[in-house]
Amino acid sequence: MVSRFYVTTPIYYVNAEPHLGHAYTTIVGDALTRWHRLLGDDVLYLTGTDEHGLKIRQAADAAGLSPKEFCDSIAPKFADAWERLDIANDDFIRTTEPRHHAAVTELLQRCYDAGDIELDTYSGKYCVACEEYYTDEELLEGDNCPIHKRPVDHFEEENYFFRLSRFQDRLLDWYAAHPGAIVPEFRGNEALGLIRGGLRDFSVSRTSLDWGIRLPWDDRHVAYVWFDALTNYLSATGFGDPSVDYTERWPVDYHLIGKDIIRHHCVYWPAMLMSAGVDLPKGWAVGGWLLVDGEKMAKSTGNVVNPLDLVDTVGVDGFRYYVLAETSYGSDGDFSYDGLVARYNSDLANNLGNLASRVATVVGKSCGGIGPAPRDDSPLAAAAATAVADTSAAWDAVTPSRALEATWSLIRATNAFLEANEPWKMTPGADLDAVMGDALEALRIVTLLAWPAVPSTADAIWARLGLDGSVADRRLPGDARWGGYPGGLTVTKGDPLFPRIRS
Repeated sequence: MVSRFYVTTPIYYVNAEPHLGHAYTTIVGDALTRWHRLLGDDVLYLTGTDEHGLKIRQAADAAGLSPKEFCDSIAPKFADAWERLDIANDDFIRTTEPRHHAAVTELLQRCYDAGDIELDTYSGKYCVACEEYYTDEELLEGDNCPIHKRPVDHFEEENYFFRLSRFQDRLLDWYAAHPGAIVPEFRGNEALGLIRGGLRDFSVSRTSLDWGIRLPWDDRHVAYVWFDALTNYLSATGFGDPSVDYTERWPVDYHLIGKDIIRHHCVYWPAMLMSAGVDLPKGWAVGGWLLVDGEKMAKSTGNVVNPLDLVDTVGVDGFRYYVLAETSYGSDGDFSYDGLVARYNSDLANNLGNLASRVATVVGKSCGGIGPAPRDDSPLAAAAATAVADTSAAWDAVTPSRALEATWSLIRATNAFLEANEPWKMTPGADLDAVMGDALEALRIVTLLAWPAVPSTADAIWARLGLDGSVADRRLPGDARWGGYPGGLTVTKGDPLFPRIRS
């Protein structure tokens, strides 16, 4: 039976164009789901755009457009950016779609019918950029938002409230019964700390805003942005459509989120699902921020990095590799151009690119361009088995940097093997064939393991080794076992995969 694997990114606000922070999470999700495609899983990878709420209305007004016109002008830029970055998402959802409207309406009605949404009056401080209410204790000096470092607004209006305060014990009991649901563990501890610290009810509607989905039982109110936005993960499964069994895809395996939205995804969201009688997610993988000069990237701080600009320097796969390898997922990373070039030159040009080039060169010069078969008892076989096991374990734990470190350990071992044997100095014959057959087999396995991170490069190496089809056609773990390279295939060198960048 084929296993299903469902992963989501946050949906991104369309008040600004895609930046490196958006690309980071989306590339992590793409690599993770590519790994599961190699495992033979039936994958659903969802991303999309968040198009309702006050700050979208304000951005549209500033642009002289209606909210829908503004969203229609920005949302395609996200889809285009993901295509340029070789993101293989299976679905792209927009919160202005009818299927999302149906899902939000269904979830709201279920929570209302359960008695967990009630009418009240809100008076307090609100950050438009966060779409979040704050207490005085949570704000910085001068009533500044702790995330965006700018003054919050004061709001007072009639709202419907979700009674989150009723769910503290139920949430703690669920997390106790599902240890490891949030990775890495220290991020899970943050979520538990928020719950143990006490939960306050939150607004699920606004009357001062007309851009959004109206409550099904009271059309004077528009759904509050988090109740609207979070439901997108259900919308893509067909929730709210009576002709579709949404449980064929739900619950989701992983929500990939940033650390700044733990409260909403790991506290609000599961409580909402409990109220609605919907199964909770299987897991959350919480990433840190990619910082620029120590600050989170944001339009308001003016430090936004366009990922497509970086592609022009290091190529799509060079950029993808940097994003995945440079920072331990869950921790903050600090982006720099010098760091990008250094990682590219070291890991890609000097290691992977150099290995592929030197193997093809020796086979071309000393083996007549035909790749020999590997030895069953090759000294590289153990290194390959370790790399496969460690890479698999790291992807299972949603730690891309560790997965790539494990994969690159086989590249380093193979380069060291070639340095020790110096096949470029050997005369053609059985001994040379043995060395090159082993190197070709190690490179074949590297190509499989590296494909989630650098898919175009992996496919290019696969073809240069003379292998049929593409890496996407292979299946793990079987195709990563030692001995899969048949020998007798034409090996080609081609242009350098990663030309060194002179900084």
